[in-house]
Amino acid sequence: MIHTLERTQFIPAPIERVWLYFSTPENLNALTPPEMHFEILGAPPAMYQGQLIAYRIRVAPSVRVRWLTEIRHVREGAFFVDEQRAGPYRLWYHEHHFTPVDGGVQMTDRVTYALRFGLLGDLVHALWVHRTLHRIFDYRRQAVSRLFNQT
Repeated sequence: MIHTLERTQFIPAPIERVWLYFSTPENLNALTPPEMHFEILGAPPAMYQGQLIAYRIRVAPSVRVRWLTEIRHVREGAFFVDEQRAGPYRLWYHEHHFTPVDGGVQMTDRVTYALRFGLLGDLVHALWVHRTLHRIFDYRRQAVSRLFNQT
């Protein structure tokens, strides 16, 4: 089954500052809950279309996996899409949209994803993955608020 998670957040900062932050791969560390032990492998430069970025994350106690994403689409200052090439999901397509509005930027994350293992994957989604992803994006919302409200 294919699932979608969408979150929208207002960021009280100019689009140039917001875009610079989110288009810098190393900033993902600050947006990911510490218990995930998120680690970028290597030192990727500023984001560009076609870029491959390798990570290692903890998906469960004592279970770390490698994750490879490709930056599939980029429209400078407006949106980018990362898509999993190898990792824990059967499908992971993450759109990041940035829209200038009065006083800042409206940021929308839309993740389209599916688990492996058919019906078993659907059960794991219902029991664990759905909540985990919501918790990760709740953390991300709080981190963005802290980062951009400190100015």
